Amino acid sequence: MRIQLLGFVTLYLASALAGGGAFASSQVQEFKMANGLKVLVKEDHRAPIVVSQIWYKVGGSYEHGGTTGVSHVLEHMMFKGTKKYPAGEFSRIIAENGGRENAFTGKDYSAYFQQLEKSRLKVSFEMEADRMRNLTLPEDEFKKELAVVIEERRMRTEDKASALTSEQFDATAYTNNPYHQPIIGWMNDLENMQVSDVRQWYKKYYAPNNATLVVVGDVNGEDVFNLAKKYFSKLKPSDIAPTKPRLDAEQKGERRITVKAPARLPYLLMGYKVPSYKTAKKDWEPYALDVLAYVLSGGGSSRFSKSLVRKQQIAVSADTGYGIFSRLNELFLIDATPAAGYSVQQLEAAINKEIKKIKTELVSAKELERIKAQTIAAKVYEKDSVFYQAMQIGMLETVGLDWSLNDEYNKRIRQITAEQIQKVAKKYLIKDTLTVAVLDPQPLTAKKRRAGPVGRH
Repeated sequence: MRIQLLGFVTLYLASALAGGGAFASSQVQEFKMANGLKVLVKEDHRAPIVVSQIWYKVGGSYEHGGTTGVSHVLEHMMFKGTKKYPAGEFSRIIAENGGRENAFTGKDYSAYFQQLEKSRLKVSFEMEADRMRNLTLPEDEFKKELAVVIEERRMRTEDKASALTSEQFDATAYTNNPYHQPIIGWMNDLENMQVSDVRQWYKKYYAPNNATLVVVGDVNGEDVFNLAKKYFSKLKPSDIAPTKPRLDAEQKGERRITVKAPARLPYLLMGYKVPSYKTAKKDWEPYALDVLAYVLSGGGSSRFSKSLVRKQQIAVSADTGYGIFSRLNELFLIDATPAAGYSVQQLEAAINKEIKKIKTELVSAKELERIKAQTIAAKVYEKDSVFYQAMQIGMLETVGLDWSLNDEYNKRIRQITAEQIQKVAKKYLIKDTLTVAVLDPQPLTAKKRRAGPVGRH
């Protein structure tokens, strides 16, 4: 599955999930301040730590032509200081208190987090409340960070053939759905960005009535809310009009592109238009699509792995991806790399045979039971991390869903039948909504790009 976040979170999750410990089940407590800030607290008393996350309802999909990348640039600028805490002070104070912190920008949200010993939660709250409305956004710091982001784009997208292909794929698959634009922004937009663009974005979206504060750890809910009121209650809300739907125009036929870029291997990316949980008319369909993704590529015993990689040896890798809890309609993704001696066309034909088999033959009871067990186990493992518990709550709330969907997930997966999997495959994995991108590898040059500045992530 393609990474859809910009920031430190992917690496952080890997270390957080490795923390171990049995998942502690407890209800989320909800609080709401007069200025609109929502506070969600989940008590988990297994260790004397606390994770604090502040989520803003703004990300790459909120941007329009000419402003792409502004959410991510603002994420960088959130560490460049207020009058009370100059540039660098936020990170220094968190480290001084034995904590760690960072941020990430996604398609539908921007979020900032700290993990601390439980008695230090007030340190996090005081500084997050301060930078929610009091950034100085100096032009000299903006220019430095913009240069960092531009170089980040060069290194992670323009100099990385698979990422470049993925970016062009999204721009082709979507028409007016804002997921067609990259989170990091188009290069032309970045090169022409002004500090005034960031200031306007910050003033509009970084406000208590557009934010959710999520706290998970060894805490008491009422105590957390009282502490949050102390630091956040005096912040003034912003005037934010509801976002327009920006639903994608109906696709009326298969779309194909070829991307030529220096690379060692070709690469295939396929995507079918599908609903997310939020946009689906039948609420079981997204769960069936999620199970379908696991049937095709859920580990070493999945169909792609067994058939394409090991048996036919036609693929080096073949994976699926589906964002069940996105804010807008999604894509059911398949990405694969052909093995030596095979073409992208042969690999695509083999993938299509596997899809056809799903449509014509029901998944066996034994296979379905195994897939469900793997799917549920993956979710339980995610919840084993205090950090990831907070992330799941914040993500659902910020895209306009209810945090309780976390608790319903396993039950809903267990209810999915082989017939439902076949139905969604027949309904959604069709050529008229398919987009295909092929990376045509060009010769690699010996000359390497000079190393430039790198971001804090």
